[in-house]
Amino acid sequence: MNFPQIYSSEFFCWAPGVTTHDEWIEWKNGTRSIKCEKSSPKLEFADPLFKRRLSQITRMTIQVIHDLLEKIPEASECKQVFVSFRGEIEREFSINENLIKDSEIMPAGFSLSVFNTPIAAATICLKLKAGYSVIYPSCSNNNQANAFAHAMKGVASPLLCGDEESVIFVYADEFVPEVYGELRSENSEPMAFACLLSRKKSVHCAKSIDIDKIEDVKKFIRESI
Repeated sequence: MNFPQIYSSEFFCWAPGVTTHDEWIEWKNGTRSIKCEKSSPKLEFADPLFKRRLSQITRMTIQVIHDLLEKIPEASECKQVFVSFRGEIEREFSINENLIKDSEIMPAGFSLSVFNTPIAAATICLKLKAGYSVIYPSCSNNNQANAFAHAMKGVASPLLCGDEESVIFVYADEFVPEVYGELRSENSEPMAFACLLSRKKSVHCAKSIDIDKIEDVKKFIRESI
């Protein structure tokens, strides 16, 4: 199927060891690498009590949306679409471990482990009221490229069908705990990005995106920054 083109704003990205725009250009050119570690943004703009227990993926999600809104304030009126392959994987592992050992789940821990935690926390922190949706793309045989391509069709669907003029697209995945060992895929670097997608070309959304040609997430970022 040939999908109509949509348009994106500039990308706002964060990953351990790659935080500034210049560093992302170095990453794009192959002269800088993302660090596979648990470091996360400091979120100096957020309330200390609010951010105290936030995970890496949630902090990265909040940071990239914050950076987008700093540049495009009117995007705060747009709905958000959040995509992740792994979600709160470290918290989920911890909960499963406690369930096996103690046969119980603590409510506080569970509330921070669900798949929509990152984008929900972002809407609270940044006072976004337009609503959000989440996409958890299936990944057969570790084929993240195919899964991301399908996810992008879901992200773009409210634009293509005319339900929305613009949406904030957010992708994030955190560091996979070392306990997973060989089960970790080769595409397991922690990273996040946010951009504004629109049905129409505008001052902020000037880059054309061909939905039919989108492949894996890292290639998508490289072609967009």
